[in-house]
Amino acid sequence: MAEKTLTKTNMPEAKLFSRGKVRDLYESGENLVIVTTDRISAFDFVLPNAIPGKGRVLTSLSEYWFNFTRKVIPNHLITTNVDEFPEPFGNYRSQLEGRSMLVKKVENIPVECVVRGYLAGSGWREYRESGETSGVKLPEGLVESQKLDEPVFTPATKAATGHDENISEKQLEDRVGKETAAALKDSSLRVYLMASEYARQKGIIISDTKMEFGFLDGELILIDELLTPDSSRFWPLEDYQPGTSQKSFDKQFVRDYLESIGWDKKPPVPELTEEVIQKTAQKYQEAYERIVG
Repeated sequence: MAEKTLTKTNMPEAKLFSRGKVRDLYESGENLVIVTTDRISAFDFVLPNAIPGKGRVLTSLSEYWFNFTRKVIPNHLITTNVDEFPEPFGNYRSQLEGRSMLVKKVENIPVECVVRGYLAGSGWREYRESGETSGVKLPEGLVESQKLDEPVFTPATKAATGHDENISEKQLEDRVGKETAAALKDSSLRVYLMASEYARQKGIIISDTKMEFGFLDGELILIDELLTPDSSRFWPLEDYQPGTSQKSFDKQFVRDYLESIGWDKKPPVPELTEEVIQKTAQKYQEAYERIVG
C-alpha cells in the first residue's frame, strides 16, 4: 500500500509559529516543534504534488547528521520521539510520527551558509559569467561538476519570499559582523568536510549544501535541517563524470522535469507526473538508505 502523504498539518490545540515551503512550525514553550511535510518546492514555488515519504526522509537524515556532527558544533535538536513531546502534541501522533523534531528556539541568523565542493548550479552559472562564485575567484578552465581544490564558502541572503541571492564574505561581515561571519565560515566548512568524507565512503558525493545557524545563550549552533536532499546536491559516486550535469539523489530531478516541459517559472505551477513523483520518492529514499544504512 502506498504511503499517505502529509501536505499540511492540522493541530488546532497547538499554536502555529510559522509555515514555510516545506515545514510547519509550532510553539512549545521555550521550544519549537518542526513538522516536515511531503510538500516539495522548486524555483521558489511550492508544487501542487507531494512526494510520498519525503518528510520522513528529511527528518531522519537531519537527525542522523545532527547527531553525527555534534562533536564539531552543537545544534537545536532535542528529540524526535513524539512520546517526549509536551502536550498537546501527543494528540496528533499520526501527523508527527517520524516527521517531526522538538528543537530549541534560537535567535536565527538570516543567512544561508552554502559550502561548494564541486562546481554546479548557480555556482557554475556565476563562474561561466565571471570566473567567480559569490566573489570567490576560481582557477580558469574549470568544467561543470568539477571538484574544487578546496571547498568554498558562498553565503546567500535568506529571502522570506523569492529567491535567495549569493553574497560575498564582505557583505556577510557587513550584515552579521566580522566575528560571527568568521565563525559561520569555519563551522560550515568543518561540517561539510566531515560529512562529505563520510558520505563518499557510502557512495555519495555531496556536491554542495546549505546550512543555517542561530545563537542560543550566545553560542553559535546549527538549526533547521542538515545535509538532506532538499538542502544539498547528492550525486552517486559510481556515475560521477566531470564536464556535464550529474545524476542526483535530490530534487534536481524535479527541476530538470520542470525545465524539460518549458515552464516559465511563473504561476500557474504545473502538476508533476506520477512517474516523476514516484522516481523522486525513490531517489530520496535511496539517499537515506545509502547514508544511514
